[in-house]
Amino acid sequence: MRNISRKEKKFLVDLTSAKKLEGLLSQVMPGDPHNGSRGYPVRSLYFDTLHDRDFAEKLFGTDPRRKVRLRVYDPAADFALLELKQKQGENQRKRSLPLTQAEARRLIDGDFDVLLGREEPFAAEMHALMSINGYRPKAVVEYDRTAFIAKENKTRVTFDRSIRATELNYDLFDPKLPLYPVFDPFNVVLEVKFDGFLLSYVRSVLNMADKSELSVSKYCLARGARMAYQF
Repeated sequence: MRNISRKEKKFLVDLTSAKKLEGLLSQVMPGDPHNGSRGYPVRSLYFDTLHDRDFAEKLFGTDPRRKVRLRVYDPAADFALLELKQKQGENQRKRSLPLTQAEARRLIDGDFDVLLGREEPFAAEMHALMSINGYRPKAVVEYDRTAFIAKENKTRVTFDRSIRATELNYDLFDPKLPLYPVFDPFNVVLEVKFDGFLLSYVRSVLNMADKSELSVSKYCLARGARMAYQF
């Protein structure tokens, strides 16, 4: 099980600024080995309670709040990561547990007892959380990510573009999942994650581009504007 605690900031940048920042960061930070020429895909299936509590808490800025999701980086993968992301202010804690594809599919179908077959305490915690609160699949989100990493302060800078989603199909492993755009294609979500304080040379690079702080989550984008009118 992975347990990561750090600070997180999100910004909105245009495509031109994002490209400029990527070029500058590549000179001072190693790129993620999975980047390739166009980044790498990230696909997440988000769960929420029967009454969409997690969505409402994000919408109203409740602090602290959490997200429950299954994540893959390739629909053909034989595993998925079950993740619990908890956030309070700028601080976030993310814990993840690798599940086989068969285990993940059972979870998607609402069979949370599959977690009782695991020895990890986190699995038992997630079984209780999801069962008691009636978590169900709500939306799949996919986007293309380019990432830069520095070991110092566990620093990670990511650029997420082409954000797309569906609320109609929860098959995380479907290579032809029908997705539709949920975000302006001319803008990019910039995320900066670090432990303690942001390294000065990283801050200097980021300050070279116009950007605005962003609070919206990809999960909220996926749920669509119609959800906002229900709260």
